Amino acid sequence: MKAKLWTFATILLLSAVNSSFAKVNLWPVPDGEPVSQYWSVEINGQKVGALTARTADEPFQNYDYGGEYAFLSVDADEPITLKIKEETGANLDALTIRPLSLGLKPTRNADGTFSVTVDKPCQFSVEYDGRLHPLLVFVNPPEENVPSPDDENVIYFGPGVCRAGRIAVKDDQTLYLAPGAIVQGGIHVEGKNVKICGRGVLDSTPWKWREGPTGHTIAVTNSQNVSIEGIIVRGSSHWTVVPVNSDRVTIHNIKLCGGRVQNDDGINPCNSRDVHVSNCFIRTDDDCMALKGLEVDYGNCEDVTAENCVFWCDRARIVLMGHESRAPYMRRVTFRNCDVIHSQTRNFLLEPGENMRMEDVTFENIRFETGKENALSPEALEKMKSIDTKTLRFDVDVANKDNWLFVGRPTVNQYMRTQEPGYVKNITIKNITVTGPASYCGILFNGVDDEHSTDGLTIENFVLFGQKQTADSPLIHIGDFTKNVEIK
Repeated sequence: MKAKLWTFATILLLSAVNSSFAKVNLWPVPDGEPVSQYWSVEINGQKVGALTARTADEPFQNYDYGGEYAFLSVDADEPITLKIKEETGANLDALTIRPLSLGLKPTRNADGTFSVTVDKPCQFSVEYDGRLHPLLVFVNPPEENVPSPDDENVIYFGPGVCRAGRIAVKDDQTLYLAPGAIVQGGIHVEGKNVKICGRGVLDSTPWKWREGPTGHTIAVTNSQNVSIEGIIVRGSSHWTVVPVNSDRVTIHNIKLCGGRVQNDDGINPCNSRDVHVSNCFIRTDDDCMALKGLEVDYGNCEDVTAENCVFWCDRARIVLMGHESRAPYMRRVTFRNCDVIHSQTRNFLLEPGENMRMEDVTFENIRFETGKENALSPEALEKMKSIDTKTLRFDVDVANKDNWLFVGRPTVNQYMRTQEPGYVKNITIKNITVTGPASYCGILFNGVDDEHSTDGLTIENFVLFGQKQTADSPLIHIGDFTKNVEIK
């Protein structure tokens, strides 16, 4: 059956859009869709409307994540210049573009606006006061191999707003969200050789917490050879992208604009294998990524790589590994060349239980930026200097509440059916840098007993606020039942 779904609304004539052969492609905001009142933007002299995303919906409105924020997307294969204006009169003296590793520095113009030139695909946050009403900018490479709406195996959403609800995608199908499409719904994939792509927005904001049309905003179940790329997901009502018992899943250049509700984890590979995540921007309230082994008979969670990503977590962890997990193994996992631009607690948390073996995990070239939400008072800084972390327990306030970078140990917690710890083996933490306001952040590992230990830990080139940390650093805590440790 042909699945051409682009007559649900008046198709916008893209008069403001360069042709498909142009080097820079911009798209108008669909009728009825609000644009940001905080930011106005021009790209190469053409005005562009920025869409909005929410934080802290009910019942979470007591959390302060900076309120509404804006985002926009553009395709370009040549340098582009953004001219940015903040519309509320805020003080822009501290205007910053994160991640800092991009080296993008805005220039103040005579009219009070700012300009910045971008010469390659990237994703960044324009901020004048940390998390307060930022502007997210997603610069994509031009689309290739755009599917035809006339193809029998293509589910096609054209420009405009559509209340789609549950979207089922099966064997050999492509789901395409065109530029300018805002598709209100959730996606359920179960099949082989499936592709989800485009430059449109999958929008979950019409649904309350945990009441979305699908169990997860993009649920991939019992599937093989699945590709998800290019789209934006706004306001997830629960976990966002979740491959369960699936193999060979590629997630590339997607942008998650979350923070609206708790439990909006970004990308959660669960009992899945050969998962590759690259060039993604992830903002969430809950974990940006959580690797889980939900059921024993679903198989292991293994061969997972995340690289060249930007992470922003308002409340929970950047990466969580091991909770709610009863698979035999979680192994061969790599995070490389990633930026953490906002975080709140233990950033990378490794806690296997139920006898699961967590093995061969590598974190390399990870750049952390601390913000005012992490900064310590002068009194707290003095206290930090006097803490004897060699005797520090994980259940004391400083271990549980401060901005630790890496925490790892076999554990028993409330998410476990079998109250047995797991195992940690062969962890590599390499080329880690932290910049920004001073905060209490470090590395903590320990074991539980001789059997449930942390065996094999390498920490190399850990640079904290410009100072390389050594084995005697008070911010590298190696606890009991931890062996074969090398710090260099």
